[in-house]
Amino acid sequence: MLLGGLLGAATLVGVYGRLRQTDASFGLMALLLGVTGALGAAIHAGYDLANVLNPPASVNLDLPSQIDPRGLLTFGIAGLGLWLVAWLILRGAQFPRGLGYLGYLTAALLIITYLARLIVLDATSLLVLGPALLVGFIASPAWYIWMGLSLRRNTP
Repeated sequence: MLLGGLLGAATLVGVYGRLRQTDASFGLMALLLGVTGALGAAIHAGYDLANVLNPPASVNLDLPSQIDPRGLLTFGIAGLGLWLVAWLILRGAQFPRGLGYLGYLTAALLIITYLARLIVLDATSLLVLGPALLVGFIASPAWYIWMGLSLRRNTP
């Protein structure tokens, strides 16, 4: 998640370069939300990694990260940013329409994952794991691979 967040931020900058032709203001908003979510994911992963490598002796590690409580940035804000990206993809002509629909699906799964993690405190519950596994191992990688191929093919 640490590396994915950093690479995701770089990808979103490239996506913004194309989407600003469709709508510069909403493109910038999508970039800001997406990069905030990507950096939030990197921070969240860094927090978890630090606690795994050197667990604090007297701290309850079941408490949520103060910077990214229950994945607000990692899933919630990133999902909103991706929703805007998908909307802009479908409004414009810079990317395949199917990529926009996959973006909507991925964004919905991200937002559902955040809401499930917020409401269901047991991270091992199927209500949390189901959407998290779908977005983490299928939808998000498929979206990023397709987006990367689209950016590469359509290089000006």
